[in-house]
Amino acid sequence: MTNKRPFRFGVVAEGAQSRDAWIAKARKAEELGYSTFLMPDHFVTEFSLIAALMSVADATSTLRIGSIVFDNDFRHPAVLAREAATLDLLSGGRFELGLGAGWLPSEYEQTGIPFDPPSVRLSRLEEALSIIKGFFTEELVTFSGKYYTVTDLKGIPKPVQRPHPPIFIGGGGKRLLSIAAREADIIGVHAKVNADGTVDMDERFETTLAQKVEWLRQVAGERFNGLELNLLVSVVMITENQRQAAEQYAHERGWSEVTVEQVLGMPYFLIGSVDQIIEEIQMRRERFSISYIAVFDEYMEMFAPVVADLVGT
Repeated sequence: MTNKRPFRFGVVAEGAQSRDAWIAKARKAEELGYSTFLMPDHFVTEFSLIAALMSVADATSTLRIGSIVFDNDFRHPAVLAREAATLDLLSGGRFELGLGAGWLPSEYEQTGIPFDPPSVRLSRLEEALSIIKGFFTEELVTFSGKYYTVTDLKGIPKPVQRPHPPIFIGGGGKRLLSIAAREADIIGVHAKVNADGTVDMDERFETTLAQKVEWLRQVAGERFNGLELNLLVSVVMITENQRQAAEQYAHERGWSEVTVEQVLGMPYFLIGSVDQIIEEIQMRRERFSISYIAVFDEYMEMFAPVVADLVGT
């Protein structure tokens, strides 16, 4: 049985050439019916997300703001919890806290932050989630773990959303998705990224997505029906010649062993006419309970007819 939540859509943006351009982009996303305006947390992106997201909240009235996602290793969880609570308070309860364990080795090398093995980064993330949730919900936070120690820390300010802003965890590995199934409200089901930044071809296929959703079902148990599942779509192509576009895309990337059908079935790509893409998104909700789709800002206006037809349904 599927978890049939209403559709909503997000825009992922990294920056703009000016303050006016940034605000115009946010207001355009709101005008087009997008539900969320999301930013990644990387040193290689144009803007730092905390100040940039607050400016988006100030420039809009209904658009929700969110991180996709804060790198846990870049901030102590008590610092991040305080920043998140402040964002939620000052945005009037429109903030969604996305959190991850970090994945881009070059950033760690450039900043001198140790890039620990995945098992360590994930264990640190689990401890951070305990501290952050405690900060949101408790008067005083005390925590003693392997990586963090917090003693009688006053959890102020408190967020507007209770018990806390929605927590988004995205990832592609089994352990990270298992943490998300236990702790998150929104889960981004992503392709798993290798240590060198590459993605195996199998990670792009629908069969792999199905396996990951099944992991979530098994770990979440009764929680599953209350979860919102997200896909971050990396490519949107609106075209009346779906097969030709898919074939050309595969050819340009040297995917000689991949069929057109496999490309069209890749859940992180949306290729076809508006009607074909609408049908594909509806099918993914029926099969995988995925109701929350995010696209990059370069596709925001192209994708808007899909948003207009499906949002809230």
